[in-house]
Formats: sequence, C-alpha cells, structure tokens
Amino acid sequence: MIRALLFDFGRVISAQKPSRLFRGYENDLGLSPGTLNDIMFESPLWNQALIGELRMEDFWRAIGPELNLFSAGSIDAFRRRYYADEKINEEVVAIIASLSGRYRLGIVSNHPPGLEEWLRCWQISGLFDTVVSSGETGLVKPDGRIFQIALERLGVEATETLFIDDTREHVVAAQEMGMIGHHFRSAGSLISHLQELGVEMY
Repeated sequence: MIRALLFDFGRVISAQKPSRLFRGYENDLGLSPGTLNDIMFESPLWNQALIGELRMEDFWRAIGPELNLFSAGSIDAFRRRYYADEKINEEVVAIIASLSGRYRLGIVSNHPPGLEEWLRCWQISGLFDTVVSSGETGLVKPDGRIFQIALERLGVEATETLFIDDTREHVVAAQEMGMIGHHFRSAGSLISHLQELGVEMY
C-alpha cells in the first residue's frame, strides 16, 4: 500500500520551459541555437553549485562571459529574466494538494541551496512533509543515499513509496531501492498511474 509520494522539482513541480524561451535567450545573447543549456548545465561549475560548494551568485558570474555577458549588471539582468520565466506546474500542484493530508509527501531534487525559498514564493511549501535537495545534503540523484534521507524523514519504507521524476535514470535508481517509480511526462499520465495504484485523490 502506498503511504508516501516523493516528487522531483524541476520539470515536474516546476513547469518545463517552452523551447521558444530558449530560442529567445540565445538570440538575444548572440549564442548558437541549442547551446544555452550546455553552457549552463554541462559545466563542472554547475555540479559544484548543485551540491552547495559554489554559491549561485558565483556560478552566474563565472559563466557570464560564456553567455556573452561581461558586466555584473548584464549578468544580473539575465539571471533575473531567466528566473522570472520559471513557472509552477499548476496541474501537478493540484494533484499534490489533493494528496496532502492523506499521504506523506516530499521532494527529492538535484537543486542548489534555495529550493525551499522557491516553494515559499510559490506558496506551496506547506504541502510537503520534507524537502531533500542536493544543495542541502551534498548528494545527487541517482545516489540512493539521497532517497534514503527522504524515506527516514517521512518514516516510511521504500516499498510503501512512489517516486515521480522526469529523468528515467533517477526513477530506475528509486526502483532499485524498492520504491515504485513513475517516469513523469504529463499530469494526465501521472493521474492514470495513481489511479492504477489505488492512490486516493480528491
């Protein structure tokens, strides 16, 4: 029986940014199409930021020149623009709200320090019993230890837990620990899977 659900944050609770936004960023920055994500997230500096070894302010300053941003003001302006375009996935949050109080709920996310601030700004922090991030723990999915922290905080066994993530590798890692996994693609497919599992909603 499912007693707990763990959610990824990026592209699950937060909405997937449309490709037109990235085309707009790259056009305005004078970058080749399809290069922004590589510059930002394939950098070793991003891995340091993920586990809290590098402040996000320092990360942005370091990658600024690669984005054709050469002043503190231009870097900060683009950073604010990039973050302002982050949107909540309303359909997923509606699902989570319907589960709150019925099940133990948590987040397990590869995210730099500051994830709980996002949740507070979006006024959804109260929906979750625990929030476990790489920036807090120094552990990055698919490392099973980050999942174990969440399970212990919720007081549940792996076999009683459903893990939802848009990255298949992370879902497989959770399944190898005994959890039920859902490879997230849409709110509709998640609802269907929850219904199949007998999870009570609404």
